[in-house]
Amino acid sequence: MATRVGTEQVSDWVDVSQEMIDKFADATGDHQFIHVNPAMAAMTPFGGTIAHGFLTLSLMPLLSSKITDAPKIEGVKMGVNYGGNKVRFLQPVRSGKRVRGRFKLMELVEKRPGQWQQTNEFTVEIEGEDKPAMIAEWISQIFV
Repeated sequence: MATRVGTEQVSDWVDVSQEMIDKFADATGDHQFIHVNPAMAAMTPFGGTIAHGFLTLSLMPLLSSKITDAPKIEGVKMGVNYGGNKVRFLQPVRSGKRVRGRFKLMELVEKRPGQWQQTNEFTVEIEGEDKPAMIAEWISQIFV
C-alpha cells in the first residue's frame, strides 16, 4: 500500500435514484422539499430534487467497493472511519444522475503495530458535469 501513495483509483458509475434519496431522507429525518418533493423542487434553481450532501458523502463505501482493481490487504480485521480534515459540497447531485468516486491515497502511516491510518482525497464526480459534486479529505484506519 505504501507504494500506492500519490496514486488514484476510480470507481464504476452508480445511479443516484429518487428512491435512494427518499430512503436517506427517512433514515436521517431530513425531508426538506428539495430532496423529496419533485413538484416543489422543480420550482427551485435546481429544477428538481437533489441528493442530500451527506448522502453524497455517505456514498464513499459504496463507491470504493466499485473499484475493480482495488488492492486487497491480507489479514485485515476491520477498517474504521477516523474523520475528515475537510469536506466541500461544490455542486448538487440531481436525482437520476450517475456518480463515481475518485480516490487518491495521500498518506499511509503505521500508528502502532497492526494499525494503519490512511488519508484519501475523495472526489465525487457527476456524469456529464465539469464540476464535481464533492471533494473530501478523509481519514480511515485499517487494523491487521
